[in-house]
Amino acid sequence: MLVEGEQPKQLRVSDADRKQMIRAVIEEIRPSLRRDGGDCQLLEIDGNKVMVKLTGACMFCKFSGATLEGIQARLIERLGEFVRLIPIAGTGKARH
Repeated sequence: MLVEGEQPKQLRVSDADRKQMIRAVIEEIRPSLRRDGGDCQLLEIDGNKVMVKLTGACMFCKFSGATLEGIQARLIERLGEFVRLIPIAGTGKARH
């Protein structure tokens, strides 16, 4: 029962919609990264963990931590829930 002035809890999006939203956020960021010779690839989504790989110039950039924080903040804002962005080093194939 809702108390007056309370907002109903946001309905959780389906897993397919959630994955699409995560992909969309990464695609929004990619042009900026590519302009500087880098990229971000989505590797895997496991619950609230989103694994990504920074490539190209992003791998060695001293601002890569800020880039990852920005992507995570945008994901949290878009999804309306906490997600943890986990950078994965090395070679790996993207698994959407």
